[in-house]
Amino acid sequence: MIGTIRKHSGWLWGVIIIATVVSFVYWGAGPSRLGSGGSGGRVASGDYGTIYGHKVTQEAFFNARNLFFISFWFRYGEWPDKNPNFTETDLGREVYVRLMLLQKAEDLGIHVGDDAVVSAANELLRQLSRTGQVVPLSEFEKQVLQPKGLTAQDFQNFVRQQLISEQLQQAIGLTGEFVTPQEAADAYQRDHQELSAQIVFFSASNYLSSVAVAPDAVAQFYTNHLAEYRWPDRVQVNYVAFEVTNYLARAKTEWTRTNLEEAVEANYLQVGENYKNSKTPAEAKDKIREELIFQRARQDAFNDARDFASTVFNMDPVKPENLATGAREKGLLVYTTAPFSARFGPEEFAAPPGFAKAAFSLSPDAPFAGPMAGPNAVYVIAYGKQLPSDIPSLDQIRERVTQEYRWHEATLLAWHAGTEFAHTLTSITADHNFASQCNAAGLQPQQLRPFSLSTQELPEFAEPADLNQLKQVAFSTLLGKTSGFATNSAGGFIVYNQSFLPVDQTKMKADLPRFIDTFRRERQAEVFNQWVNLEANHELRSTPIFQQLRSGAVR
Repeated sequence: MIGTIRKHSGWLWGVIIIATVVSFVYWGAGPSRLGSGGSGGRVASGDYGTIYGHKVTQEAFFNARNLFFISFWFRYGEWPDKNPNFTETDLGREVYVRLMLLQKAEDLGIHVGDDAVVSAANELLRQLSRTGQVVPLSEFEKQVLQPKGLTAQDFQNFVRQQLISEQLQQAIGLTGEFVTPQEAADAYQRDHQELSAQIVFFSASNYLSSVAVAPDAVAQFYTNHLAEYRWPDRVQVNYVAFEVTNYLARAKTEWTRTNLEEAVEANYLQVGENYKNSKTPAEAKDKIREELIFQRARQDAFNDARDFASTVFNMDPVKPENLATGAREKGLLVYTTAPFSARFGPEEFAAPPGFAKAAFSLSPDAPFAGPMAGPNAVYVIAYGKQLPSDIPSLDQIRERVTQEYRWHEATLLAWHAGTEFAHTLTSITADHNFASQCNAAGLQPQQLRPFSLSTQELPEFAEPADLNQLKQVAFSTLLGKTSGFATNSAGGFIVYNQSFLPVDQTKMKADLPRFIDTFRRERQAEVFNQWVNLEANHELRSTPIFQQLRSGAVR
């Protein structure tokens, strides 16, 4: 009966904003592991610190902890103590910031009425339903809350706290809304004024043919970079994948029987016709429709994976081979990953966050993990094999070392050529322009498509990091001048700035109302985030978690 949260809920954005802002707070120490029974931050018995001069009671601490657990569940569909990426220290920070926000709201006299709480709670419960109807609170309590020791009252307190936090954010961030039309127009011009520029690339790939590959040089390169070739600790796991594509037809049928078009319209009103660069309202709605169907298919895949995992995990005796046994009974295929490290994860598929960490925590005695939802599938995994760290011999990886040696040498050649050419560039004149100087040196300059600080893609710069480097270099170079040689892993480039193009005033006039609204929200969030940083680092100094972090007691 209970499905998954639909994205783009207006009220839910408040939940996300309040939960996200905590991550901006700097505490300054490493994380510890989150224990299922931990209180968060290893609070000493009876000592929970003070906030704004008010002593934090044990009851208040655990109430805030419960509220955060519910918030986390609504954001991720799982409990924080089941997420391998979430630590006890993370929990302690979240709980204390939540306590700080609640106390500040109390001091400011911010309260919400019962009618608002009921309305917001019903909206959240409606979003959990596959039929669009409000899930009965008793059913939500039974299926979701009670297994975690939580109650319907905890849920109602969570909703009330979220509404209070939203009002607090609006009050604290109020100054961020004070944006004049002229200030917004100036910001729009700054972000959208396009630059006309030429560029010349020095690509390492063009110098590969000039690199001589001598066996001694390759061997020396291998020796010099020996640490880089060390294989880290690796594991192999067996897994069953519940592919989302296999559930799309069923999800589409489920949606069609209920209120798909109503949901599409509701989401469209919130995200607008330009959703994901859509060119028409119909295109935006098509994208929303596809996402809603995909989300439901993903939830269906998760539900089947959960049922399968329950069967496998409950087999007696517990052993890794139970995954294959359970899969055979249900006609499912079991796959085995190639060895992978904790840093990079498996190569066979786009693994969900926490997959590698969960895989490395497996053992013959605790052989299972999951279900874990990735971008395209949900996975249930079992212990396979552990491979300790080792340095392969040159013969084992000679091809890789040779390729990396050639690329390294070619990159150095490209850097040298780019630096030398930058030194030879003379003043740009009508008769002695950038293009003529490039041609004289045997180089091929290119005319870039006009771009601005808000440009998201250029054909010549496929990677966002590369495009950001271009923006940084180009917009810090004067008009009519050439930049210095900018190096990157592919070689480098030199930019010549020709001129700024006038902003399309008609488009600016049409975009400005939405831009101003976004600009004000960003300012408001920025003001609130800055306030949370300052307040947390000042007001939470007496709390146990902060003191443990400062002393290095938490690892």
